[in-house]
Amino acid sequence: MKEKLSILSEMIAFAKVDKKVKPEEYGFLQSVAEQLGVGQAAFEALFQEEAEHIVPKSEADRILQFHRLVLLMNVDKRQDLSEINQLHNIGLRMGLPPSAIEQVLSVMHQYPNKIVPPQVLLDIFRAYYN
Repeated sequence: MKEKLSILSEMIAFAKVDKKVKPEEYGFLQSVAEQLGVGQAAFEALFQEEAEHIVPKSEADRILQFHRLVLLMNVDKRQDLSEINQLHNIGLRMGLPPSAIEQVLSVMHQYPNKIVPPQVLLDIFRAYYN
């Protein structure tokens, strides 16, 4: 459960980068909480106090979390430089390859609503691990 709360806490902190959690972002965060099996009360508490930060153990889980953050950034159909920089830094802290992070942030503009398909994202990261 600690890892699930950490995932959500990191996402909430990311949503707050531009100082305001927009309704679209809140809805997305709430759906992730439901998928992770985190109750409403625990979810709401994360807006007041961050959970302990735990980097996902497996490479696949770190890539999945990075993908969630890309989706979160684009859910309101706007990205500002602070969000892009923060996302880049989060990816680096998770130990993801810098070139793969940059490529994802570049190719997202080629897709409707900047939603990078999961397989495209995986292929980008896979290319840097071979």
